Amino acid sequence: MKKIKLIINWDLKDFWKALLGSFLFCIAMNYFVVPNHLYTGGVLGLSQLTRSIAIDIFHLQTPFDFSGIIYYIINIPLFILAYKTIGKTFFFRTIFTVSLQALLLLVLPNRLILNDILTNVIVGGIIGGIGVGMILSSGASTGGTDIIGLALAKKNNHFSVGKTGLIINLFIYIIAGFRYGLPIMIYSIIYSAVDNLMVDKLHEQNICSTAFIFCKENPKIINEFIKNDLKRDFTYWDAKGGYDDSRTYIIYTALTKYELTKLEKAMNHFNIQTFMIKSEGIGIKGIFNKKF
Repeated sequence: MKKIKLIINWDLKDFWKALLGSFLFCIAMNYFVVPNHLYTGGVLGLSQLTRSIAIDIFHLQTPFDFSGIIYYIINIPLFILAYKTIGKTFFFRTIFTVSLQALLLLVLPNRLILNDILTNVIVGGIIGGIGVGMILSSGASTGGTDIIGLALAKKNNHFSVGKTGLIINLFIYIIAGFRYGLPIMIYSIIYSAVDNLMVDKLHEQNICSTAFIFCKENPKIINEFIKNDLKRDFTYWDAKGGYDDSRTYIIYTALTKYELTKLEKAMNHFNIQTFMIKSEGIGIKGIFNKKF
């Protein structure tokens, strides 16, 4: 585990979160999506569509689903984009998770668990979205449109991984609809909507938040944590408590939900009397760097 931390700077919790998330993502694919001949969208959806067209044209017969191989090949140039726009740590983590997913997609059998297609779509979307959300929250990604979405989100606060995925997926579903029928396209879109909704709900680094912190003692330790550990700016001022007219310090900062959770945990160890008012899922305009 020390070697893993040296290479990709993962702590034990995030490492296991990425493993479990990758497993859930591949379970959703091979037990709920692929057996129903649906398409997930994104790079994996493009890989599945390429596999289906290749089988139709060349009548290929393989003992395994080779869409995972196509998926990995298409991701190679996106790895370079991740390295240049998001960072080295994210780059190495994503190579690890995408390699694991490509392997799981090959070895896990394509087996239908539920008979009703709509139930498969909803359950698969929830499981797959939870898996991708866990992977993103661990500081990695499933590659493909996740990388594109993160790169766009860093440049514009109006973008998110889920929204970017939906936009790109529409083009894939239109092709699937023309070639394999309208029902396949509709059910694939429903799956994608559920999946991307879960991703955006769980991807804490994409959720903008604010916090008001009130304390009676000098807030220097809190200010230093926000500045040095979270790498965020803040505003603070002196005030007076209305109940007893005592001196009060107020700190205000904007940060992601992921960083807000770190701040809350740290405040439990500061040994000063404080209370916090927080808001999550707010809109922020202007310069606000989302750090992934």
